[in-house]
Amino acid sequence: MALGIEYDGSAFCGWQTQADGVGVQSVVEAALSQVADEAIAVQCAGRTDAGVHALCQVVHFDTSRERPLRAWTLGTNTHLPRAVSIRWAQPVGQDFNARFSAESRSYRYLLLNRASRAGLWHGRIAWEHRSLEIARMNAAAAHLVGAHDFSSFRAAGCQSAHPRRTVHRLTISRRGELVSVDITANAFLQHMVRNIVGVLLKIGAGEREPGWAAEVLAARDRRAAAMTAPAAGLYFLAPAYPSCFDLPDLKTPDLEPW
Repeated sequence: MALGIEYDGSAFCGWQTQADGVGVQSVVEAALSQVADEAIAVQCAGRTDAGVHALCQVVHFDTSRERPLRAWTLGTNTHLPRAVSIRWAQPVGQDFNARFSAESRSYRYLLLNRASRAGLWHGRIAWEHRSLEIARMNAAAAHLVGAHDFSSFRAAGCQSAHPRRTVHRLTISRRGELVSVDITANAFLQHMVRNIVGVLLKIGAGEREPGWAAEVLAARDRRAAAMTAPAAGLYFLAPAYPSCFDLPDLKTPDLEPW
């Protein structure tokens, strides 16, 4: 069975439970186990860090229980905290794996670019008081598209076997005070998106030239990059799968606060 899950990551230590906090995975597995009346373990398309949100995280799990789809969605939601919601459920074959079947994953980073911090969207958007030049940020982003060694953008504790990833798309746009960084890649390293945003912010604010992004990438050294951007502005939008799996529409609603 595959599920699409939406969550506000503010109160969680990430997707996985850690020694210092509860992960989204734990509450999802506990709720599913209640509905199935047996222990359920799920695997996700992409693990998110503490404070990171998701519009359509996809998981799969095995179960011997027969339940209507309504039970896997609405029934599971009755056992979940309000910050987590099952959007849909879909039977899948044994050849489907939420992680390994995904062809790509997409994230969006939202920034409020104004002199005062956010009130209404506190915890769900990042804030940058310096004026940002979008054209400079897009020029820098072009250096990061393609297959590269992203060692300069991975967390020190990243457990991925290798640092090579392929970025299919990286664009920055503005709508009034709202700046969006959209990135799609085959997979991501720990903190990769937030570290990329940290570099783009320095360039957008005029502290560095757009070519610095290429220099950071070539260094293959985390110390060459900027600080990690806050987690609050980061959203896992959705993974993409081959059409043969016939999953529900993974397109997400327009993620804008206004």
